Order: sequence, then structure tokens, then C-alpha cells
Amino acid sequence: MYRRSAAAAVLLAAALTLTACSSDGDKAGSGAEAKAKPPASSSAPDPADTPATAETPPEAKPTGPVLPDAKLTPKTGSFTAQEKKYLSGRVPEKMDPAAVLQTGQEACQRVERTAKRDKDAATGAVITGEIPGAKDAIPLLCPEQKPILAAAEKGFPEGPRKTPAAGSYRALTQATNCTWEAKDKDGSVLVSGPEAPPKPGDKITAAIPAGTAEFNSTGCYAWVPA
Repeated sequence: MYRRSAAAAVLLAAALTLTACSSDGDKAGSGAEAKAKPPASSSAPDPADTPATAETPPEAKPTGPVLPDAKLTPKTGSFTAQEKKYLSGRVPEKMDPAAVLQTGQEACQRVERTAKRDKDAATGAVITGEIPGAKDAIPLLCPEQKPILAAAEKGFPEGPRKTPAAGSYRALTQATNCTWEAKDKDGSVLVSGPEAPPKPGDKITAAIPAGTAEFNSTGCYAWVPA
């Protein structure tokens, strides 16, 4: 009798344990289903559409100890000569060189994919730093994008710019709230624009006169020579 009661108690405890586990599993499953999921056939996010994160390394090389060039070797395979040049002086001492290389390759992918859709957008993203690391990555990891880099190096982002070179510039934006002004060294406005509110799709240009001490713009994203 005692043995039967003990056995029954054991079986009951096991049943309750299984029931609880099943109940928790159902809850976890329902919670997971509640979250939106992409279709199984969806592709990976386009790097061109992926915003930069706080973890993305800046253009500048690390200031702390870095791996010597002799130790720039991946765990498997090997780096090309261009990849080694890119990694030189760029890999923190305790970091995997392949991880640093990947950030440069991702910058190249974002530039390439953006340029296929809109070269102005790619140029602006390099100018503004929206694609971090692109200026360093392009010459060594994706030299076919050098025309984008060359265009970016002639431009500048919106905001205040001291002693800009005189000339005509074009805003890399489709926004209609872009405004700009050029001031002399005394702070007097030499010229401003646009003269009339732009319409969607209009090209916004600015003629910066000689003697401009500061050129300031808002809502214009970036500028390149017109």
C-alpha cells in the first residue's frame, strides 16, 4: 500500500512537471509568434539601407596598441595584399583582424549598392560620414568606387563652413526646406537662397562669392561643385 502511494505520488509529480513545462513552452511560443517575422523568402537587409550604429568604428585609426603587421593573419585562409594594407595600423591589439576587415567590406557594400540606385546619394553618404569607414575602405577594398570618393572629396556637408572656395555648388538633396547663406568676415550676408521656395525635384544650387568667410546651410544634406 505504501509503495503504491509513493509510486502514485511520483507519477503525479512527474505529470505536473510535464504540464508546467508544456504550459511554459506554449507561452513562449505564443510570445514568439506575436512578434512580427519576415517572410521565409525575404533576403538579408541591404547594407545601403542599414543605418550606422554607435559600435561602428570611425574613420580614424585606433589610438591604443595595435597588432603589428606580422600578426595580421586570419584564423583560416589568408589576406590579400590590399587587405593587409587596409588593416595595417587599424586592428586593436586584442581584436580579430577579420572583424576589422569585415567593417571595411561592409562599408564598400553600402557604397556600391547605394551608388547603383543613386550616385548622388552615395556621394552624400560618404561626405557626411553616413557610411562610416568608406573613405578609408574604398581605395584598398573597392577601388571601383573611387569615382564616388573623388566626387565626395570635392564636396562638404551642410552646416557652417569657414572660408569656402568660391564657385557654384549643388545640394545633394530632394528636400524642399534647404536654405543657405554666405557671409563676409563682418558677418554681413553677401547672398542667400534659394530665391524662391523649391518644388519637389528641383535642383538647389548656391553661388558662393569670393570673399565669403562663412557659408552656412540647413536641410541641404551635402554640397558638391555644380
